[in-house]
Amino acid sequence: MNDKKGEKVIILAIESSCDDTSAAVIVDGEIKSNRIANQSVHEQYGGVVPELASRAHMANIVPVVKSALQDAGVTQSELSAIGFTRGPGLLGSLIVGVSFAKSLALSLDIPLIEVHHMNAHILAHFAEDPKPKFPFLCLTVSGGHTQIVRVDDYLDMTILGTTIDDAAGEAFDKTGKILGLPYPAGPIIDKYAREGEAIYTFTEPKVDGLNFSFSGLKTSIMHFLQKQMKKDDQFINNNMNNICASVQARIVSILLNKLTIAAESSNITQIAIAGGVSANSGLRNGLIDLCQEKGWNHFIPAFQYCTDNAGMIAVSAYQKYLAGQFIGQEVTPKARMEM
Repeated sequence: MNDKKGEKVIILAIESSCDDTSAAVIVDGEIKSNRIANQSVHEQYGGVVPELASRAHMANIVPVVKSALQDAGVTQSELSAIGFTRGPGLLGSLIVGVSFAKSLALSLDIPLIEVHHMNAHILAHFAEDPKPKFPFLCLTVSGGHTQIVRVDDYLDMTILGTTIDDAAGEAFDKTGKILGLPYPAGPIIDKYAREGEAIYTFTEPKVDGLNFSFSGLKTSIMHFLQKQMKKDDQFINNNMNNICASVQARIVSILLNKLTIAAESSNITQIAIAGGVSANSGLRNGLIDLCQEKGWNHFIPAFQYCTDNAGMIAVSAYQKYLAGQFIGQEVTPKARMEM
């Protein structure tokens, strides 16, 4: 492999875990570019279609990588290593990103760095200031995961609680489907919620410890709407704002109630959120209010680092580069992957 000692550490990062193709360049810990290609093909199906996602990744990855390098003013020959999302995610989507990363690294004779998708969401907090101090707690919320993680160092994380069924993002999207909203429904529910009031009450699931459950909440919402529609077939259309505000308020309260327990039991006052759902205005405002009330420090990523993006993969890859954590060409993608 090329000897780049004494030179700048320049890493190309690739993210392809679901339906966003992204590439980023980080130079000595500073993100220089973060390109993302979204896939609109899934909207008509109400969710991500794995085969269509992998096809779109194959079409997008070369131009996205080219754009990321151009934005950063970097050539392939200057790269120190390539970081990539190994998992978790959709296997077909991951295969595209992993295969591309392996091929390019082999052709350039530079190291490969595997990155865990959820670890990267947490390390997105180090993409720009302000940055949390160790130890801190991070509530990671996305379409596939809901976790409370204790972060003691860049590469030292412990899951304190996780969902036992649906994730918070999944609860938003499934509710949106019931309401007849297009996919992805989370941002649309958030938009309607800002114009409504949380006047409907949904039961908070009782789950031991710091774990979460959202499947029962989804069922509760469905039964409520079915009951109301029998009385008034225009109930959803006439009350969309208040329904969305009520659903969002309950999901946010479930998340923050568990986060409060975790913070108080661990005496940690550095509190962060990450993942796609951390872009939700109700959750962001709720965290700010909670931390102001408790005297805690809160950390919320910029919007570009909330959803799936290669910038967060680059931050994680940079830390693993400094630690010398490289992986060989035998690496394969993992749809399920432990932190």
